[in-house]
Amino acid sequence: MAKGTALQQAEIERLVERAKRGDQHAFGRLVEEYKDKIYSYVSRMLGDPYEAEDVTQEAFLRAYRSLPRFRGAASFHTWLYRIASNLAIDVVRRRRRSDNVSYSLDEPLETDDGEYDREIADDTRGPEEASGTRETQVAVRRAIMDLPGKLRDVMVLYELQGETYEDIAQILAVPLGTVKSRLFNARNQLKERLKSLVAAGEIEVEQ
Repeated sequence: MAKGTALQQAEIERLVERAKRGDQHAFGRLVEEYKDKIYSYVSRMLGDPYEAEDVTQEAFLRAYRSLPRFRGAASFHTWLYRIASNLAIDVVRRRRRSDNVSYSLDEPLETDDGEYDREIADDTRGPEEASGTRETQVAVRRAIMDLPGKLRDVMVLYELQGETYEDIAQILAVPLGTVKSRLFNARNQLKERLKSLVAAGEIEVEQ
């Protein structure tokens, strides 16, 4: 299980069993345990905090509805992440079909209440913290967002969410070797993208 989980695995399993029997308080404890992690993951995948909130809520709603069919072949942790991953991927696909517009993290998000920066929840250290400047952090996050979906998914899960290779394999339903291969390719593509940004003067390397 990823680091930073407050509840012990045995306690999570007990809560899951109680929730499956209709104990809403037990499911509420599970929501409290995982809501920040799931939101952080989804927001990093989508780059839009408002969509991330909707997807996070939908992930827990689907998990609650599907609990009676949860047999524990995978941990609740990876099962919940898989639900969130599928929902996030669906959002990305709908975006591409509707307008083929990419979302830039350095452009403001327009809402009925005005414009806001596109913020991404950040409770773990990741490659975007290679430099302390906001411009560089935004550029690195944008470079991660520009990765192909499958590579972005594994990069976010491993580098930013702190998931293990084994858990990522279960979350994405792919072999362990595929996880390692995608992560290798994601790192290479990110490295090349950052090199081009440095060469173009969009980000600076600290001396």
